[in-house]
Amino acid sequence: MKLDELINIISNKLGQTINQSMLAESLGITRQTVSNRIKNESELTVSELRKIEEFFNLRIFDNCYSNPKEDIAYIDYYSDVFASCGEGSIVFSSEKTKLPISTTMISGYSKNKLYSMINASGNSMSPTIDNGDKLIVEHWNGNQIQDNKIYVFCYNNEFFVKRLSKNLDEIIIKSDNPEYRVRTISGKSIMDLILIGKIVATVKQFD
Repeated sequence: MKLDELINIISNKLGQTINQSMLAESLGITRQTVSNRIKNESELTVSELRKIEEFFNLRIFDNCYSNPKEDIAYIDYYSDVFASCGEGSIVFSSEKTKLPISTTMISGYSKNKLYSMINASGNSMSPTIDNGDKLIVEHWNGNQIQDNKIYVFCYNNEFFVKRLSKNLDEIIIKSDNPEYRVRTISGKSIMDLILIGKIVATVKQFD
């Protein structure tokens, strides 16, 4: 679920207008972070939903915790795979375990798509993605790059998590952290970029 959708739901439940500042207080983050996450269409994690319920004293996400089999996806988690939100990270191991994840967390979930989970390393995508976050990846199936969506990709034997946009003859690589410069890959170098997939959920912690 996205933050702007959540604000409308809470406002309707309470019968009063809930603003970004109130939502930020419930999550223990800044209003600017909420604004950035709305702009970037960030998804909420289950633990964040629970914080919001407790703060507003509402039970509005029952179907997120009911755990019927059709609402749970068992996703491969590569605990030793780190995709860099910074200057690049090399993968040293690919051991995996199966983790149960609520499908309500995954944007555009489909049983026909392949998903996996990896770790984020670095701060170039902060505040959207922080160091140590777990990222659910919808594996690339040949679709066109969607402008300004977050992808994990390999370039020069390093793994990255960045926003991508594609022009006719170049790929633009952007970070959410303004301290990092925009980069471009063009010409024959585009062939060296291996797209792994699109980030469809960020998991801050497991309960």
